[in-house]
Amino acid sequence: MLKLSVFMSPTGGHVGGWRHPDAVTDAGFNIERWAELGKLVERGKLDMMFLADGNGVNGIEDPDLLSRNPTVRPVVIEPITLLSTLAMHTKNVGLVATATTTYAEPYSIARHFGSLDWASKGRAGWNVVTTSNSADSMNFGRDEHSEQSERFERAEEFVDVVKGLWDSWADDAFVMDKESGVFLRGDRVRLLNHKGKHFSVRGPLNCARPPQGHPVVVVAGASDAAKELAARTADVIFTVTETKESAQEFYADFKARVVKHGRHPDEVKVFPGASIFVGKTEQDAEDIYKQLQDLIPEQVGIQVLSRIAGLDLTQYPLDGPLPEMPETRGIGSFRAALRRLSDNEGYSIRELYQRVLPARGHIMMKGDPKQVADQMEEWYRDKACDGFNLVAAYLPGALEAIIDLVIPELQGRGLFRKEYEGSTLRENLGLARPADGFPYIAPAA
Repeated sequence: MLKLSVFMSPTGGHVGGWRHPDAVTDAGFNIERWAELGKLVERGKLDMMFLADGNGVNGIEDPDLLSRNPTVRPVVIEPITLLSTLAMHTKNVGLVATATTTYAEPYSIARHFGSLDWASKGRAGWNVVTTSNSADSMNFGRDEHSEQSERFERAEEFVDVVKGLWDSWADDAFVMDKESGVFLRGDRVRLLNHKGKHFSVRGPLNCARPPQGHPVVVVAGASDAAKELAARTADVIFTVTETKESAQEFYADFKARVVKHGRHPDEVKVFPGASIFVGKTEQDAEDIYKQLQDLIPEQVGIQVLSRIAGLDLTQYPLDGPLPEMPETRGIGSFRAALRRLSDNEGYSIRELYQRVLPARGHIMMKGDPKQVADQMEEWYRDKACDGFNLVAAYLPGALEAIIDLVIPELQGRGLFRKEYEGSTLRENLGLARPADGFPYIAPAA
């Protein structure tokens, strides 16, 4: 069955979405907005809501762009704080957030997401990133961003340490027997004693083993390094693919990597991003799309595209081709998508920002509910994905349209659930709970 996540940005996924007359604009600091949005996502029976996060303000060196483009997330609520609050307002939907392996420590991340799993009763997920914004390094006492190979080498070790810490305690370690006076079983805890190239961590974690065993691990990316990390360690991979054919190639290659690491291909779900523009009729969807496109200032379009490309495109003709792009330390999958669109479709720079900004390089699905569901079904049936990470152009209206129009169409086709199957995110994704690895020892009488 199709699995669905939703990308939750405080100002929506479209660069001009925050300017829509019905859009909320204060979700970056109004936590009450999120309680309403969480209930909306849960009403649609979606598997999880995903909060992208960073450790800095992107584009601070360009005040004009910063002033006009809140999709760079200049103000956000710290995600563990936010998701812990949402855990109190929701019952079933998974709660997933980004935390970097480049500028964090494994012990803290293991503790944060282990605690979130307890607060949500088994609905936490960790999106593993290596930080694409090079300027973030200056917020952590570093003069420059590390190379991609070094970042992923650190990430590989980081995830292993976090999982080892989650396994500090056996599931039955905390007996809390008042009569015998035994609070926990001292033989059901292990020291990690990890000593590696990047980390030295003794353990144990001062948190009981999470309800899911391990909170769901998500990796985002399309580079070889990201695919290898995800194939070995993740439960879900988020990716950027703009055509079904490229998605199929990614899917086949990635599932083969999963098998290479000794895992069943169904153990890791593939979620390409999908930017949804849906209306009650095809014309309604076109009208919504055009309205949002008209809200993108030209200067913002070209400046945002320049940031993705790693090249100042203002010096090139807007209606000319995309020039060669230099190697950068940014998000390679987005830059590769630009190159393919330019080379394969002949897009000019202007056409590129008009095409890329609404969907951020993801597949764009536009039309009435049947047309959108047809495309989603085709991708799913043709092994291009296991589900989608949905992007709503603005909040809450574009998200409400997905919930009220697309989800019932998918449910009517038997492609998507009408009720949650389980109480944890793993259960709803159809993923097994990792065993604690402790040999069974009969409890003392």
